[in-house]
Amino acid sequence: MTIKEYLNRPYHIVIQYITDETGSYYYAYVSELAGCMCQGSSYAEAYEKIQEAMKEWIEARLAAGAPVPEPVDERQFSGRIALRIPKTLHGQLAMEAKREGISINQYLLYKLSG
Repeated sequence: MTIKEYLNRPYHIVIQYITDETGSYYYAYVSELAGCMCQGSSYAEAYEKIQEAMKEWIEARLAAGAPVPEPVDERQFSGRIALRIPKTLHGQLAMEAKREGISINQYLLYKLSG
C-alpha cells in the first residue's frame, strides 16, 4: 500500500482547542497512530500539520518494517458493555445515581466520560 493510500483511509483525527499556561492553540492527534500529533495556531493550520505528521509517521513505520495500524471501524461497537462488579459497589453507584436523580446507566456514563 502506498503512502497516499494510507492517507486516504478513514483514520480518526481529533483537533482540540487548548488554553493553558503556554497560551491558546489547536492540538491535533490521530487516535489510531500512537504519538502522531501536532499543534497549530488555527484549526486549519493544525489540520494541515496533522496531515503532514501522518505522512511522516506512516513513512517511518514502513521504513522500519513495522505495521501501520488499521483505522478503527466504529460500526463494530454496539454501545453495550456487560460488567460484573461487587454488590457493594453496585449499591453505592445506585445510591449516588438516585441522589443525582438519574438512572444508574446515565450516572455510569457521566463517571466514565469525566
